[in-house]
Amino acid sequence: MTEIAVFAAGCFWGVEQTFRDTKGVTETEVGYTGGHKESPTYEQVCRKSTGHAEAVRVTYDPGTISYDELLDVFWNCHNPTQVNRQGPDIGDQYRTAVFTLNDQQQKAAVASRENLSASGQFDKPIATVIEPLGTWWKAEEYHQQYFEKNGGGACHIPS
Repeated sequence: MTEIAVFAAGCFWGVEQTFRDTKGVTETEVGYTGGHKESPTYEQVCRKSTGHAEAVRVTYDPGTISYDELLDVFWNCHNPTQVNRQGPDIGDQYRTAVFTLNDQQQKAAVASRENLSASGQFDKPIATVIEPLGTWWKAEEYHQQYFEKNGGGACHIPS
């Protein structure tokens, strides 16, 4: 039986590849969530008029990798102190967020963020938002597994 987790950490191409390369992840899908427009397109999201974040829906085998371990992957694949940006990408669609599917994920994500904040690893506050997942909108097909199709290298996360 698999479970689902949803993360936003900047451009979804590199974030998706990071999770695809993680043992225990069985499937990924990039899309948009956290906004107010129904069926947003990439162009609309990039115009910053929808409120959506570029995000990755991660399907995983909890017998191989735990939700807490996925949170570790998430925290380590981006800079969680940056507000509405990652690397050269600027805008609210690039915000850092954990979108939770249940109370257990919510509690784990909050505890994980608190532990990271207390670790002293960063000299700025953690900007990551933790909120329940709203409607998920799958991104256009050409965005799915973008690095595998196009060779990668276009995001803040190395391919």
